[in-house]
Amino acid sequence: MPQLEGKKCSFVFCLGMSIIVCSLIYLRTWMSTETNHLKSPSRPISSECKAFLPSGEKGVEWNWLDCQVESYIHNSRMPCSMLTRDLHFITKPLSREEEDYPLAFIVTVHKELELFVRLLRAIYMPQNAYCIHVDAKAPQEYQAAVRKLVSCFQNIFLSSRSETVTYAGFSRLQADLNCMKDLAKSKIGWKKVVNLCGQDFPVKSNLELVQYMQTKEWRDRNMTPGVKQPASMRHRTEIQHKEIVGSHVAPKRRGLKKGPPPHNLEIYFGTAYYALTRPFVDFVLKSPVAQDLLQWSKDTFSPDEHYWVTLNHIADAPGSNMDGGWAGAIRSIKWSDQQGKTHDGCKGHYVRDICVYAVGDLPWIINRNAMFANKFESNTHPEALDCLELWHRNKVLDQATVPIEPSWLLATQSNTTSRRYSNSSAGA
Repeated sequence: MPQLEGKKCSFVFCLGMSIIVCSLIYLRTWMSTETNHLKSPSRPISSECKAFLPSGEKGVEWNWLDCQVESYIHNSRMPCSMLTRDLHFITKPLSREEEDYPLAFIVTVHKELELFVRLLRAIYMPQNAYCIHVDAKAPQEYQAAVRKLVSCFQNIFLSSRSETVTYAGFSRLQADLNCMKDLAKSKIGWKKVVNLCGQDFPVKSNLELVQYMQTKEWRDRNMTPGVKQPASMRHRTEIQHKEIVGSHVAPKRRGLKKGPPPHNLEIYFGTAYYALTRPFVDFVLKSPVAQDLLQWSKDTFSPDEHYWVTLNHIADAPGSNMDGGWAGAIRSIKWSDQQGKTHDGCKGHYVRDICVYAVGDLPWIINRNAMFANKFESNTHPEALDCLELWHRNKVLDQATVPIEPSWLLATQSNTTSRRYSNSSAGA
């Protein structure tokens, strides 16, 4: 009997080991099949991008390593480690200088998941903090995909409150403030916060952003380009407006006049985009002056274009920039009314007087070297973002002071022995 029991135990043990081995083989095969199914085959990069890539040997061709972003997030059941790897997120700080100066980002999105993912991976660094505000009216599938991606990162989170954002409405300003409240509680010691929308894309690398914000001009100052409100813009704040939620903003009946701004503040007009110090964010959230101006701004037109710049002209505000004017290279935007003055025309097409960029606009964008460029679309001129993204990632990796991991590459050269970004050097 003892001999029989021993044989039984041996049989059960062997059976168990066989099940484990087979399960591991199946899991490995399934994960490989899953990944291969969702990833695009390596494809040559458009010839339009060659002018923006490092020149290699004659006959050498660049090839994408990217996956089909939307399909990958919607359909993939991969663990986060594989998801972030296959989406080419950078997973380590690239320099001590960047690690010592973490930034915070507010990103407001409502459509074009692929654009959002590509923007996020371009600005992502593990030492930074990221608050994502998803418009409450965005499709549920879109919201679920963003939640899925965000859940893979400890330093990225969704805004604790979502607004139904209306173009030029108070809701757009409130969305930023919601994220600011969340970021103020972050344990990450971020130095400055920058706001973005889903159709932006960086021009400067994270290292260049850190260095730019630490220059003598901006080290302890907020960046809110703008000037005293021109007469042509006074109707925005002198007449009461009503926000038709999720639709538009319109003047109230009979053009009702607003009272003067609180605390005898002088109203300024500028960009809705900024780079703000952390003490200034605390001032925005806690100061009675800032709160009173916020309440007064609720029935104005496009309040985010006067709120930040007006507060930044209060002498007692931390980091205030009283004589800043339009200084601050925050955005490269081609406005239609500036054609022939600040730019040579839009090579793509205009939407609400703003150029949607094509490849032909990239030399202008790169030469201006602002922090970010706006605006891009994936459907009309996809090559523009392709070329800028590759140019930007190559620059980021060129500046790195740590070994480059293979998954950080967006493209490789077909000649594996020719350059640093080849498969052989990446795998070293």
